Amino acid sequence: MLTSCIGRFAPSPSGELHFGSLIAAVGSYLQARAQHGQWRVRIEDIDPPREVPGAANRILQQLEQHGLVWDGDVLWQSARHQAYRDALAWLEEHQRSYYCTCTRSRIQQLGGLYDRHCRDLHLGAENAAIRLRVDHPVSQFQDALRGEIVANAGMAGEDFIIHRRDGLFAYNLAVVVDDHFQGITHVVRGADLIDPTVRQIALYQQFGWQVPDYLHLPLAIGADGNKLSKQNYATPLPTGDARPAVVQALRFLGQPVSEGWQDLPLSATLQQAIVHWNVAKIPSENAVYNRAQT
Repeated sequence: MLTSCIGRFAPSPSGELHFGSLIAAVGSYLQARAQHGQWRVRIEDIDPPREVPGAANRILQQLEQHGLVWDGDVLWQSARHQAYRDALAWLEEHQRSYYCTCTRSRIQQLGGLYDRHCRDLHLGAENAAIRLRVDHPVSQFQDALRGEIVANAGMAGEDFIIHRRDGLFAYNLAVVVDDHFQGITHVVRGADLIDPTVRQIALYQQFGWQVPDYLHLPLAIGADGNKLSKQNYATPLPTGDARPAVVQALRFLGQPVSEGWQDLPLSATLQQAIVHWNVAKIPSENAVYNRAQT
């Protein structure tokens, strides 16, 4: 019997999980479990300069600490390079990509959007990035929480990078190849990833793969007005009793929590959350995170 829903959580090991990460993890976990589906974990370790030693293992420990148990083995992107090379080769063979030697400074001088300068120059691979030929831009998509989302026309139509000049695989390529490989049917993640969604859908269409459903969760905002992120040095999740953080994440997502949660094991609280999970109750607006509130 096939599982109708397969979700995932795919953190990068650039630091430990923080409350913003927990929102994405809890939301994706509940969306899958509420549909009696699978929930998988992928470590997106394809950008070594940004990785923090030990962060990946610590992330897995934090997920277990917060009762978020995944199905199957963890997928490590660092072990998936051949799959990405195969995808790039297929796109090149079908004339759906090309080499580009344009510098970042040149593109910034154009206003930030690439003008397809190298598209028909038939350049070689030396000192070049690889861009996708976007002949049929994806202008909109349906979000399970926000309804129809219309993309910025410039971003949707841009021939974007799928392999960087420094030899690293681009995020948009890796995430699509891996979500397809893992059979992901529902992508639940933070609203900061709304913009690249149309590019990822464009890649799905190039490969002829089934596009997953998308749900973008509200972001937790710090007192400084910036989203909680590893780049902004968000405070890692506390050690010890994980119940207060999970309860706060549930409330942030608009989900009901039993008044007696302090007397329940974490597993019971999560089971109640699975039973009562309701996407319609999730707020669409970002909100300030106050760690003292539980």
